[in-house]
Amino acid sequence: MLTPIVQEVANTFPNARIDLFVKGSISPTIFKNYENIDQIIQLPKKPFKNIFKYINGWFLLRWKKYDLVINSTHGSSSGKLSTRLANAQYKFYSEWDDELHLKYSDYQHSAKNVIYNLRKFLTQLGFEENTSRLPYLNIKLDKDEIETGKRKLTQINNNNNKTICLFTNATGDKCYSEDWWNSFYGHLQSEFPDYNFVELLPVENISKLNFKIPTFYSTDIREMGAFIANTSIFIAADNGVMHLSGAVGTPTAGLFSVTNEHMYKPYNDKSFSVNTNNVNENEILDLIKKVLQE
Repeated sequence: MLTPIVQEVANTFPNARIDLFVKGSISPTIFKNYENIDQIIQLPKKPFKNIFKYINGWFLLRWKKYDLVINSTHGSSSGKLSTRLANAQYKFYSEWDDELHLKYSDYQHSAKNVIYNLRKFLTQLGFEENTSRLPYLNIKLDKDEIETGKRKLTQINNNNNKTICLFTNATGDKCYSEDWWNSFYGHLQSEFPDYNFVELLPVENISKLNFKIPTFYSTDIREMGAFIANTSIFIAADNGVMHLSGAVGTPTAGLFSVTNEHMYKPYNDKSFSVNTNNVNENEILDLIKKVLQE
């Protein structure tokens, strides 16, 4: 979800070097092909088990001098704290802006509002207003990665038919039941008989479809992304893999039932979200059909 704001900064300041201050170890993999990234300062997910690495991360943030520090996540207390502690000429906290909320229908989206906020902040500093399209999520797969994903998909399907990819897992209440997925898959199969179906498995290697269709398993997010990039549409509940699909440019159908779809919906040219409390299976199938026909 950081990739749009990183692209925005790189587009606005093409010669700038960008540091990322993050928690966890996945960011170097995500930003592997981002040439303008200088340093990624990683805080451990469990600070008390890695106390020296945790302290060193905050020390690096304080020690290095920046021209601009951006809090990328609205409402994040740790983001505000790190912005406050950083050594910078300009500090941008990205507070909620009611004026922008009224102006932009997609302002609520967690990857977009910081960009709208930054653009307003920069105009207040004297920069020309930026009205260009907001960057999409993008992990910048290279040609070799995409070709490898294509080979893996072909090995599973053994034909040249287009593929619909399903991801049936999610955390907590966001996860749909086996009954729901089996019913939905049955309708998909009837509606799209000429398509291959494949299930991308989660790290737990489990399936809400009980492995009734061909599966693909990987714990490498770039390998997963390259596989998804070769499919026609990706269907999943609200989760990180849903956003991974959007970040490789694949049309993505996001299924929401408990979380705020306006904050977390997938977005690229052909992606969409539905609230399954209000939309039935036939309506979802119609939306999928529309995407596949474009």
